[in-house]
Amino acid sequence: MTAATAAFRRVLALGGPMLPVVSFLGRLPTAMCQFGSLLLVAETSGSPATAGLVGGALAAGQTVGGPLLGRLADRHGQRPVVLAACWFDALAVTALVSAALARTGALPLALIALLAGAGVPQIGPLARTRLVALARRARADDRLVHTALSFEGTLDEVSFVLGPALVGLSATVAHPAAALALAALLLVVCGSAFALHPTAAALRPTGAPSWPARTPDGRRGRRPAARPARARMPRAVHTMRASMALQGALFGACQSGITALTADLHQPAQAGLVYAAMGVMSAVAGLALALVPARIGLPARWRAAAVALIVLSVPLLFVRSLGALYLAVVVLGAAFAPHLITLFGLTERLVPAGRLAASMAFLTSAIVGGQALSLAASGRLAEAHGPSAAFAVAVGAAVLILVLALTTRGTDRPSAALTPAAAAPAGSAR
Repeated sequence: MTAATAAFRRVLALGGPMLPVVSFLGRLPTAMCQFGSLLLVAETSGSPATAGLVGGALAAGQTVGGPLLGRLADRHGQRPVVLAACWFDALAVTALVSAALARTGALPLALIALLAGAGVPQIGPLARTRLVALARRARADDRLVHTALSFEGTLDEVSFVLGPALVGLSATVAHPAAALALAALLLVVCGSAFALHPTAAALRPTGAPSWPARTPDGRRGRRPAARPARARMPRAVHTMRASMALQGALFGACQSGITALTADLHQPAQAGLVYAAMGVMSAVAGLALALVPARIGLPARWRAAAVALIVLSVPLLFVRSLGALYLAVVVLGAAFAPHLITLFGLTERLVPAGRLAASMAFLTSAIVGGQALSLAASGRLAEAHGPSAAFAVAVGAAVLILVLALTTRGTDRPSAALTPAAAAPAGSAR
């Protein structure tokens, strides 16, 4: 048994085998709805512009709503927040499908998509937060925590490969509406299962009142004890959020460039396969990150990942054939997961435990927002100046990531104090 296999078995033992299953299936709709809504609206409206508007509204809703839902989960616990968000989002996705099939106008469709994006239950970020809390409660060392984050990063990458693939398959054999109906079903069934899983108790809500046992006159108190002052967020956290937004911009630029180049090569159907190949390599790299020696700290990993993003994205500027494109993007995919997982690890180390869910959700929303903005800008550049213009945006985003990694200070601080629930003696969460 290799060291990596042993480490991942320890991660699976933290929450039991069902937790990663329901968290993976529960986050799959996030990867399905963006692409699925584009295909559905494009087919029912016949307007690429309307489809783009709906897709942009969905991304905007997720960008704004993600941190808010994360903050609610920090304050009130994951269980009620995830349950409410899953059912609300399932209803919003169902409403979007119904409105599209009824050929509703662009503005109502965009408003429904905005609500659907805002209601995304953020299962990926919350699963990270929960797994970290379980690891800290079990007195795990930083290496196991980083392995847990690598595992969660890999689940994300696989979901963002499998999700669009399921949408494409549904559109081919049936209709894009079938994929979104499946997404709504997964939200209700698997999202609810994630919310109700016993491990949801691993984190104590920061907004829960702390009731004194007795008042001075011997009666039970009726007033909650004063809440602790809200901990300040380190400045480095905001820089890491910017770096994550730039990672999203890199994703969007690559997607635009790949789409434009495959169209120029008269093989547009290959675009999805090329992008999926990049995601598969990123998932493999995420798993392999568990093998990096502990002596290589997170700040050093951030800088190394940034350098790799630059070096491996530059060849995209010179790609002219489909074979070369596959090779270039697969190699580039090896740098994606290390950057993402390292930023999640740094965030876990720096932020107060009571704000971890909101911070994880903020990072995910930053990716979505950066990707949406980059898709709009780089798509126009690719249309006007060719695929290389879009790939140049990707290289520029990688350069800015390196600048942030080299200039950010304060990333070597130890992990924030844990909440009482997370710091409790180790024991089964099931």
